[in-house]
Amino acid sequence: MGILDALLGRKHPPLIGLDISSSSVKLVELSQTNGGEFVLERFASEPFEKGWIADGQIEKFDEVADAVRRVVARSGSKTRDAALAMPQSAVITKKIMLPAGLREEELELQVEAEANQYIPFSLDEVSLDFCVIGPSPTSVGDVEVLIAASRKDRVQDRQGLAEAAGLRPVVLDIESHASRMAMGRLVAALPNEGKDALVALFEIGADTTSLKVLRDEELLYDRDQSFGGSQLTSLISRQYGFSFEEAEQKKLAGDLPEDYDTSVLGPFVDSLSQEIGRALQYFFTSTPHHKVHYVMLAGGTATLPGLKERVTDLTGFACMVVNPFENMTIGAAVRESKLRREAPSYLTACGLAMRRFFQ
Repeated sequence: MGILDALLGRKHPPLIGLDISSSSVKLVELSQTNGGEFVLERFASEPFEKGWIADGQIEKFDEVADAVRRVVARSGSKTRDAALAMPQSAVITKKIMLPAGLREEELELQVEAEANQYIPFSLDEVSLDFCVIGPSPTSVGDVEVLIAASRKDRVQDRQGLAEAAGLRPVVLDIESHASRMAMGRLVAALPNEGKDALVALFEIGADTTSLKVLRDEELLYDRDQSFGGSQLTSLISRQYGFSFEEAEQKKLAGDLPEDYDTSVLGPFVDSLSQEIGRALQYFFTSTPHHKVHYVMLAGGTATLPGLKERVTDLTGFACMVVNPFENMTIGAAVRESKLRREAPSYLTACGLAMRRFFQ
């Protein structure tokens, strides 16, 4: 720990969370005070062109690497350690039961033997990791172990992007696990610390929206649907004759014709709210549950004017827009007006940057 960290009361060196999605790269740098409070040191994003990343696969490595370099430079961060994530679709996860008290080497051998049953590739082709979750709730004397495996080439691509920007990839997580880590803080801030509350988290991406239903840190339900913010960009493009890229720029800058709110935005907000309502209905019909206590919206599209109110009207459930930096100390390098506008799109990047403090 440096002298400056000691003077500022920093407990751990900071960590960069780097969220690489189909539409952009987002960077969050967090540190922690001696009192355990998080400090948001920096955040930044850089857009990708359509097709650079498709279905979690990096199609244009050099272009994406350049964008990662730009976002690191723009952030002004001097931190080199970074946490990245793999898309859920690129990772095979499985919970298994093993006898408690095994040594590390014995655990590794058992995990490899079990992994052979579940992974449709040779173990030589995959990066395999595991963690002990804790005592088995159903089998006395056993522990629950989570296995995670991904093809080595996919892992190396993510590592290569970080290294191309001069970063050290020290953590490789799964995107959905990172967003749930960031959500843990927000749920704990709800009435009664969120105990027993059913929380429906909608992460609205460019092309895909995921619904996760959480209760007391347990994931009850997880489903992706193919709607997202790029559909609004396509509507703008068609309505006004812009290219897709031009429409995206004008959407982000708020530089659109006078009739935009009534002709394009209003109908899109209605349509998106109905998709959210349908996704909840599907959850209710396929599980024993018939209500949720909170609907939470994350992603850049979550901040669209009128969306949370429309979702509440349609579903009857309290709806709020996620701010993963709620109750954090804001560092001197952060522009708070920009943070207020963009915070909901940094949920995964924030969860990745928290990883150092929950090892």
